[in-house]
Amino acid sequence: MTRISILTAAACVALAVSATPASAFCGFYVARADAALFNKASQVVLARDGDRTVITMSSDYKGDPKEFAMVVPVPTPIQRGQINVGDRALVDHLDAYTAPRLVEYFDGNPCARADLKAMREMAVPSAAVAQDSASAQRARSLGVTIEARYTVGEYDILILSAQDSTGLEAWLRGSGYRIPAGASSVLTSYIRQNMRFFVAKVNLAEQAKLGFSTLRPIQVAYESPKFMLPIRLGTVNANGPQELYVYTLTRKGRVETTNYRTVKLRTDVEIPTFVKDPKEFGRMYRATFDEHVKREQMSTVFQEYAGDMGWCDPCAADPLSADELRELGVFWIGRPGEPVPLRAPLPVPQNVFVTRLHVRYDRAHFPEDLVFQETGDRTNFQGRFVMRQPWTGPADCPEAETYARELRARQEREAQTLASMTGWSLDEIRRRIGLGGPVAAGPRPTPWWSQIWK
Repeated sequence: MTRISILTAAACVALAVSATPASAFCGFYVARADAALFNKASQVVLARDGDRTVITMSSDYKGDPKEFAMVVPVPTPIQRGQINVGDRALVDHLDAYTAPRLVEYFDGNPCARADLKAMREMAVPSAAVAQDSASAQRARSLGVTIEARYTVGEYDILILSAQDSTGLEAWLRGSGYRIPAGASSVLTSYIRQNMRFFVAKVNLAEQAKLGFSTLRPIQVAYESPKFMLPIRLGTVNANGPQELYVYTLTRKGRVETTNYRTVKLRTDVEIPTFVKDPKEFGRMYRATFDEHVKREQMSTVFQEYAGDMGWCDPCAADPLSADELRELGVFWIGRPGEPVPLRAPLPVPQNVFVTRLHVRYDRAHFPEDLVFQETGDRTNFQGRFVMRQPWTGPADCPEAETYARELRARQEREAQTLASMTGWSLDEIRRRIGLGGPVAAGPRPTPWWSQIWK
C-alpha cells in the first residue's frame, strides 16, 4: 500500500543551504536561520499577480519513493500544461536569501574616532497515461471523477473531483492510499468549495530513466480569485505541530494573512558574541522562535522577511536572477505586452516583492486554511540579530576607562535580551560572556539622603 503524505499544500522539506556568505555595506553577514533548522518543515513558493498563481511545492521525503504520494486541494481544474517539475535549488536559494541572519560589527579604538546576488524548465516531456476504464468506472460509482492523468517528469499525477468525502475516501483506500482517521470532515469542506484534488505519486521507471535520486519540486499554475493555502489536511495525521514557510513573490507589496494575525519577527536586537558559531546561532534562533510561538499561543503567522528583490542589509545570499524568478513562476518579468522569453534580460529594477512567512501550526490552533492578501506596503524588513565585537587592541586614554564600563553594561543588556528572547538561564549566559553577576547600566548616582546626617 502507498503511504499517503497529506500535506499543507506542499510536501515536507528541510533544506541545507550552500550559498556563499556575502558581506554588505552595513555590517557583515555571519550566519543565517534557514528552514533546515526545523524538523517537519514544509516550504511553499507562491508567485501571484492578479488572480494568477504559480505554486512550487518541494519535498524532502527520505523514504522509499514508491511509498510517497501528495494530495493537494486546488481551486480549479488543472491541465497538463499547468504542471511542471522544477529545480529544488531555486527553493534553497530563496530560503537562503530571505532567512533571518546574524550580522557582526566591530567596536573601534576608544582612543580614536572610528568610521565605519516563467516557470520555464518544462524540461522533461510528458507521456499521456492511458486511462484504465475499469478504474474510471469504479471511481464514477463512488462519485469520484478522474478528470485528468499526466506523467510529468518523475511523477504520475491525477486530477480528481468528488461528490462527497465518503466516496473519495473509499476510492483512495481502494487504490492503495492510507487515509488517516479524521480526514472526512476536512475533505468535505473542500468538496463543498468545488475544489479539485491534485494527487502525485512517483513513477519509479521515469525516475530511474531521468537519473534523479531526490524528488524535485512540483509546480502548478492556476487562475482563481482565491489567494489561499490549504493546511488543514496536513493536521489530520500529523504527529505534533508542523512548521510551514511560505515565500510569496508579488508585484505590489507585502503579503499577510487575513484570517490570522501576521506579526513581524523581533529584529535588530543586540546579542552576545558567543552566538557567532553557526550551530550556536541556529540553536539560539530555534529557541527564540519557540518563545515567540509560546507568547502568541501558537495563533500567529510570523513575518521573517519583506523587501524588493535585490535588497538586503546585509545579504545572506545573492538575489535571485530573472531566470530563477521566471522558473519559480514570476511570469510578469519582461516587457509589457510581450511574451516572456526563456532567457530574457532582467528589467531594472525587478518588479518583484518578496515576503517570507513562518508559522507553526496544529489542528487546534489553526482550524482554518491560510488566506492571504497582497498589500501596498513595500517597506523593507528582515529578521536580523546584531553582534558587536569589543575592541581588544591597546587603548591608553581616559576614554578607554569609560568604554570598559559601558562595555560591561552593554554585555549585561545583551545577556538579559538573550535570556528574554530564548528562555535560557540568565546566569548561564552571564557565565559564558564572562560576567560575574549583574552589572549596572552605569555609575550609580549618589543617594540624595547621603549628605543629611553627616
